[in-house]
Amino acid sequence: MKTLTDHLTQYAAYHQNPRNVATHFVGIPLIVLAVTILLARPSWMLGGVAITPAVVLAVLSVVFYLRLDLRFGLVMAAQMAISLWLSQWFAAQSTTVWLVSGIGLFVVGWAIQFLGHYYEGKKPAFVDDLVGLLVGPLFLTAEVAFYLHLRLDVKAEMDRRLGVAPAHAAGATA
Repeated sequence: MKTLTDHLTQYAAYHQNPRNVATHFVGIPLIVLAVTILLARPSWMLGGVAITPAVVLAVLSVVFYLRLDLRFGLVMAAQMAISLWLSQWFAAQSTTVWLVSGIGLFVVGWAIQFLGHYYEGKKPAFVDDLVGLLVGPLFLTAEVAFYLHLRLDVKAEMDRRLGVAPAHAAGATA
């Protein structure tokens, strides 16, 4: 199984242009929310808990993230919970509102993503490895952590593998 650093480094190789990364901070959350909205119907009751395809996908995604890294996995679980919570509001609306919202966010999110890859001059990472669809949200979480000077050990190893000179001071610690 690939490690956290393996996945993040592979994904980062497709995301070196700052404009591309910036578009991903908009596009990826829109896509994740769109998918949870569209999968928030139908719903089955299991032990008093509503189970939807969105919940199943979120749980499987969080298991993937937790297997890679506990700290990032917990942050990803919180983000998925927020997305599921928001998607429930959309699922409770009329079919038209639910579908237009989900499809609209999905199309806009992907349009923004492809704009970013136009700036990058490279195809999206998922074209070569479908796991990139799961790694994208994790990559954004890692980028925020790096910005906050957290998990700099992971950033340093990614930079080393990518052949990028470290951007942080030599004395910085994780």
